[in-house]
Amino acid sequence: MNQEDWKQDPRLAHLNPQKLAYITDLAERISHLPKEQVLPAFLTMQVDANKNGIRFSDAETELLVSVLSTNMSPAEKKKLETFKVLAQKLAVRSS
Repeated sequence: MNQEDWKQDPRLAHLNPQKLAYITDLAERISHLPKEQVLPAFLTMQVDANKNGIRFSDAETELLVSVLSTNMSPAEKKKLETFKVLAQKLAVRSS
């Protein structure tokens, strides 16, 4: 699967354009990161989005993680799930 194929995922069709633009920018930034820095970038996504006035619902977050992690190995997906839980806890604290 091409790295750009995620943009064609039909599940993204109903996402707010501002949120989609944010995710597109994030995906572009993480595509240039070393592999070991990609997961921490996902962790900071929610906190950074909140600072910019962008709020993702739990369902939107699940969708985005699913779409953007399509090419990850099972081990990377497991790490991502751990980071996601931590990010949710941080988001609650910063609210």
